[in-house]
Amino acid sequence: MKAMILAAGLGSRMKPLTREIPKPLLDVNGLSLIEYTINNLTNYGINEFIINVSYLGEKIKLALKSIENASNIIFLDEPFPYGTGGALLNAKDYLGSAPFILSTSDILFSPDLTKIPDRVDTVHLIATKNPDHNNGGDFSLNDESVFINEGFNDYTYSGVCVINPRVLEKHASKDYPFDLWSTILIPLIKTSKVTGHLDDSFWIDVGTPNRLKLARTVLKDQN
Repeated sequence: MKAMILAAGLGSRMKPLTREIPKPLLDVNGLSLIEYTINNLTNYGINEFIINVSYLGEKIKLALKSIENASNIIFLDEPFPYGTGGALLNAKDYLGSAPFILSTSDILFSPDLTKIPDRVDTVHLIATKNPDHNNGGDFSLNDESVFINEGFNDYTYSGVCVINPRVLEKHASKDYPFDLWSTILIPLIKTSKVTGHLDDSFWIDVGTPNRLKLARTVLKDQN
């Protein structure tokens, strides 16, 4: 199975830290965020990676040249961030026809990928418990079927999912940028075509300077 890692964002909420360093390269106790992601995926036998880059993208390429799986990384340059959905469409020719793992590069998460179903017809989301910064959640589950309540939802999207690339076909002519959640996932969820499961492994969305500090503290305490 291949994996795509999203690494093209501007990191606006992380300023001033991201004025000269792209968010995926922010350090958490000796490793960059994107290296944590790559290492976690590699632990499950994934060794083919597609990484989209835009803002300070050359720094990401240079930083990852020395890692063990560097020869199996395809970098896709975006002249401007295409959005999470646009990035997938831009990568379509490299993703192949089989389902692939998609992960953001600004999370610390070590999900048990053996829980992913053998067959994914559209999208399978990995859920996590609602954090303080997202108390209302993103979606709920009925067994493995994903649905969205108008008010409170039970779970938060972890930033990791499995996607069957055929769901991109109907968006082939869409202009960039566009995002994965509202453009691709919401219509599929509304027609009960998305599955998911809860993974309560350690998870932090490192989206702000305060959460970066928290991640450094938590990992330091764990070690």
